[in-house]
Amino acid sequence: MGTSGQVVRERSAWSPLRISAFRALWLAQLGSMIGTWMQTVGAQWLLVDEPNASTLVSLVQTAGLLPMLLLALPAGVLADAFDRRRLLVGVQLATFVVGVILAVLTLTRDMPPALLLTFTFLLGAGAAVSMPPWQALIPDIVPRDDIRGAAALGAVSVNLARAVGPALAGFLITQFPVGVVFAINAATYGLMALVVRRWAPRGRLSGDIPERFVPALRAGARYVRHSAVVRRLLLRSALFVLPGTALWALLPLVATQRLGLGSGGYGLLLAALGVGAVGGAALLPRIARRMSTSRLVLVASIAYAAAQAGVVLVGNLATVVVLLLPAGAAWLAVLSTLGAVTQVFLPSWVRARGLSMQQIVFMGGQAVGALIWGVVAEFSGLVATFAAASVLMALGAATIVVLPLHNVEGLDRSTAVYWPDPELVDEPDPDEGPVLITVTVTVRPGNVDAFLDAMTQVAASRRRTGASRWNLYRDAADPSRFIETFHVPSWEEHLRQHHERLTGADQDVERRALALADGPPQVAHLFCARRPD
Repeated sequence: MGTSGQVVRERSAWSPLRISAFRALWLAQLGSMIGTWMQTVGAQWLLVDEPNASTLVSLVQTAGLLPMLLLALPAGVLADAFDRRRLLVGVQLATFVVGVILAVLTLTRDMPPALLLTFTFLLGAGAAVSMPPWQALIPDIVPRDDIRGAAALGAVSVNLARAVGPALAGFLITQFPVGVVFAINAATYGLMALVVRRWAPRGRLSGDIPERFVPALRAGARYVRHSAVVRRLLLRSALFVLPGTALWALLPLVATQRLGLGSGGYGLLLAALGVGAVGGAALLPRIARRMSTSRLVLVASIAYAAAQAGVVLVGNLATVVVLLLPAGAAWLAVLSTLGAVTQVFLPSWVRARGLSMQQIVFMGGQAVGALIWGVVAEFSGLVATFAAASVLMALGAATIVVLPLHNVEGLDRSTAVYWPDPELVDEPDPDEGPVLITVTVTVRPGNVDAFLDAMTQVAASRRRTGASRWNLYRDAADPSRFIETFHVPSWEEHLRQHHERLTGADQDVERRALALADGPPQVAHLFCARRPD
């Protein structure tokens, strides 16, 4: 009970559903994900009787997820620079057209594997372009305190779709041609476009002036490269996803070859994974309050590895279903936790680009992993493949002891405008550059060591927000005088540092360094000297 006498609601994974806009978009996403899984099951089932079925079946997942490697980062640039709502509507309509063509061709003629995989790739391309703007919209819809819950609900929609989509597809395939399943998936894209147009926030959501494509692409890559937090999150994602994909990619073969099941039985196995994930989402908030993020990832990874190995070692359907429940929960726990931490940590100006890099690891890792494990299974068999994947996951999880996730609790990720405006005679052209910025300070001898340590964090901040080069110099004639220099590719990018890219955490880092100096810094902005025309 608060001091005002009102009951304080406890935040949970379900809290964002109280927001009507998020609820509508989440339900539309769930419908689209169900359609996607129906599409995947239908495509895989068309290939299980083909020669080299192990490779072809795994290629369905590869074809659907490989576009993430190619398009996710460019899509993140577009999502950070333009109206995310219009981008999402346009992509959903284009994907709707592709889905309709696939359904019509499948219903009216034989669908050869090569053409099926091509259409699967095109549908995956639509998903790749949609994912960054979709994820970047969430903080504009829900309060900051609910972002973690919204991220978990995003993972729930994926895994709930796994519980419903495959089972529904398995039933429909026994009653109707596979083209009907493809048609239902196409319809979900059209529905998604209508809901986004109705409920998504209007207007462009990043910056006052859109960044140009190539500089924005470089800025996003530079941010990830110089952010130790994001790099560690991406590493943990890769170490989990690559070995964990074996279960998802080869489960159809476990169903048919190990358990002797049909399409309905395969749907039951995927449903067990989905149900486990939904149950894991319900328990995740309680578990997260009792464990650090690193420990949660470690425990969930070991649980997943054990379940993955057990699935292929037992021949009893009921036992396999029981093992798939904790596997689904562990999958959701790891991916939603890492996704939520990334979403909360990234500043708004680079949020879509950073999330697109995570999607490259998540989805691209699954695409590459599916292909690798499919080829391994072709030559070594399912038992050896699952055993190898589980051992690799356990070993990767163990590395968290020496490479834990960074603690980002309490960091201020809001935009902070604290640099004074540059004092210039004339305003430079936005394209003029590179720009050399110098910051000169005086540091007493007793503070030098602490100052040098603090400046390593300042250097990372400069590089994340736009600096292509950074150095710190000490005056040989006056050892107390230090000159920080950093190059920014253009004047426009430096202005973005001033007004868009710095956060409260960057301000804290800079404040700690300057507190060790005597007096305010002297700042200069230098351009290449050129002879007047």
